[in-house]
Amino acid sequence: MPGRIPDRDIAAIREQTRIEDIVGDYVTLRRAGADRLTGLCPFHDEKTPSFHVRPHHGHFHCFGCGEGGDVYTFLQKQEHISFVEAVEQLADTIGYTINYEGGNTAAIKRDRGTRARLVAANAAAQLFYAEQLQTPEAQTAREFLTERGFDAKAAEHFGCGYAPAGWDTMTKALLRQGFQFSELEAAGLSKQGQRGPIDRFHRRLLWPIRNLAGDVIGFGARKLFDDDNLGKYMNTPETMLYKKSQVLFGLDLAKRNIAKSHQVVIVEGYTDVMAMHLAGVTTAVASCGTAFGEDHLALVRRLMMDDSYFRGEVIYTFDGDAAGQAAAMKAFDGEQSIAGQTFVSVAPDGMDPCELRQKSGDPAVRDLIARRIPMFQFAIKTLIAGQDLDTAEGRVAALRETVPVVARIRDVALRDEYARQLAGWVGWDDVGQVLSRVRGDAKRYGGKRRGGTAKQQDSRTRPEAMSPPPTARPLPNDPRLWPQREALKAALQYPAIAGTVFDSLPGECFTDPSYLTIREAIAAVGGAASGLGGATWVDAVHHRVIDDPAVAPLVTELAVEPIPVEDDRIPRYISSVLARSQEIWVGSQIADIKSKLRRMSPGNDPDGYNALFGDLVALEAYRRSLLEQAFDAV
Repeated sequence: MPGRIPDRDIAAIREQTRIEDIVGDYVTLRRAGADRLTGLCPFHDEKTPSFHVRPHHGHFHCFGCGEGGDVYTFLQKQEHISFVEAVEQLADTIGYTINYEGGNTAAIKRDRGTRARLVAANAAAQLFYAEQLQTPEAQTAREFLTERGFDAKAAEHFGCGYAPAGWDTMTKALLRQGFQFSELEAAGLSKQGQRGPIDRFHRRLLWPIRNLAGDVIGFGARKLFDDDNLGKYMNTPETMLYKKSQVLFGLDLAKRNIAKSHQVVIVEGYTDVMAMHLAGVTTAVASCGTAFGEDHLALVRRLMMDDSYFRGEVIYTFDGDAAGQAAAMKAFDGEQSIAGQTFVSVAPDGMDPCELRQKSGDPAVRDLIARRIPMFQFAIKTLIAGQDLDTAEGRVAALRETVPVVARIRDVALRDEYARQLAGWVGWDDVGQVLSRVRGDAKRYGGKRRGGTAKQQDSRTRPEAMSPPPTARPLPNDPRLWPQREALKAALQYPAIAGTVFDSLPGECFTDPSYLTIREAIAAVGGAASGLGGATWVDAVHHRVIDDPAVAPLVTELAVEPIPVEDDRIPRYISSVLARSQEIWVGSQIADIKSKLRRMSPGNDPDGYNALFGDLVALEAYRRSLLEQAFDAV
């Protein structure tokens, strides 16, 4: 069983990591204050910087798209990795040793150490192969690329390399760098020959296969010479790093555009990926040594952050021949496991994207994607094409094959529309009859369709059936709520200054539900005077509201939003803001007392009236003193 990363290690790694250094690898940051950096948001397109980083607090927030969190959150969103992977990646970055709890901790430490060595071995091999591509021996490999329209710059961009003819040339080179044969074997780079260790790849053009983080985890190798009898393509075998059903060539280059555009283009080969990217279709990827399968689909869906039925586009490109059509039909079988729109693009004359680019240039490749058609339409018409629609028997056979396909469409409105179109494609005059047959088949499928019950499937197509919308968040510029917002910003950003004064504010000072929830979360972790500070403090508060989709991002937003004064005036400003918050609450108390006094008769209860009147005088004096302190907050 895997071990657990202790909370103390998670906190220590966060504290020892400079968030501005991690974010700075992706965003050009400029200083905008003593503890504030700004830049263009990496999570959405913008021309004016709305992305803020607070190094002292260890958090970021974008006021344009609302993304925010700590350094772990940033890495998860940017690299599309899990929380555990983010922690381990940062631990490796700063050289921190994680003390796993539970499970086989010795094996975990050994495997993580081994994993790091395998990553290093693959990186060294990629450099070796890339250098070999420049040698005289690699002339055939270079010609292969040149003939397909790829120059030296393109080869370098995609990391292309060449495996030399010597049986152990690469192995010896890496052994000289300090790697052990056991590591090279475990990485799939070398294997045991009859006379000792030998290279796995010989006389082949190579492409490095990288994971989402950009680490080389394996290679794809293309045959160049006729006397090479090991198959047209070879790939790294299954290793600790390389799982062919879970990796896609080009994903490291395409991931950001896939996430941004909610679109992925599936092609069939390494050169097709290169052609697509160079033509401007930078969302193209290809499977490596296996068919595009369910695990690939799940990975793509996660990249697109695709959680609603109609969000995201998966575009398959297939050769126009029979094999390509068969591949498309196989893809259709798995299509309904993706919550998105799936399309097919088929190049003319049986060409693949690489051949299309060679013949007609980059615009033709872009046009191929632009002319995509829905997967349902392609699958149905492919089946119809196999029948003779000029005969009654052919039309009946076409319906017999296609009605079950249309019936599998989960979206009811879309299913009915395709039933109507099917009648026209087949040439069946009675549209109602086709519609009735499709609906009948759909009922027979019922809840047995792959992917959940019929009720669950229908809920994916209805926005109102999904989780309820989050509570409306308060507007940042609402003048009525401004003191509450500034008070929470003070407590989150400068708890040592806000301290006991903030903690003394009653919950009634926070009339907005979201602000009140954050106020209660602050109290639950010990208050502003707890002694906590920086990222640890903000994270503690954030953890209290992590399950509230409306409030959780608001915490990071308030922790990063600028205080609207110069740095040297911040203590005075915070004092005035807190005084203003207290004054508003005291004002409500005064209003309540005045209302009670108006309802009382001094003659009937003179003691009670006088006591209440004394409270009024005291509160009004207190309110005047608070107003004097709040002059900066007006």
